Amino acid sequence: MKLNSFVVADAHKCIGCKACELACAASHSDNDGKTVGTVETPIMPRLFLVKTAEVTVPIQCRQCEDAPCANVCPVRAISQVDNKIVVDTEACVGCKTCVIACPFGAMDLVPKYKDGQLVTQNVLMSETDNGLVKKEVIVAHKCDLCIEQPDGPACVRACPEKALQLIVPKQVKKKRNIEAVDNLWDAVKGVFD
Repeated sequence: MKLNSFVVADAHKCIGCKACELACAASHSDNDGKTVGTVETPIMPRLFLVKTAEVTVPIQCRQCEDAPCANVCPVRAISQVDNKIVVDTEACVGCKTCVIACPFGAMDLVPKYKDGQLVTQNVLMSETDNGLVKKEVIVAHKCDLCIEQPDGPACVRACPEKALQLIVPKQVKKKRNIEAVDNLWDAVKGVFD
């Protein structure tokens, strides 16, 4: 089984500047990443900074292999693509089960925009008056590791303190195996002389 890559934050390095949020929103904007949000389209990053008295750190999807959000989605709008968990916003019905299921609090619901315009739907306000009202469509929203960016996650590249790091489990395992061999060799090299 191939493990999914994910981004992790070092809370000791994070200064709470929100550069990661802006980079994320820009990389997923309809404006080729040149601007972030407009009067009509708000800034909607796929990660968000959380500040407590002790720590400041961005919260984002851990790209779980057996992703609870994908497992509970009744319309299968959340799936694994190229070892990343992604949301198909065209299929998402905004039911909120993924938000409840995510153990990291990384799933969010946001208004859906298409070509810079808010997407709405007609909904029945009450059964008694049969009145339909336009209401914004909401969809699941989460980190997708900038799946369409060849340079990887924009948040990692934008962080001025290098507090964010893309973890590729296969590379981490290889590095640790090499370190273990080196440590073992250092420990036993005099024994066999």
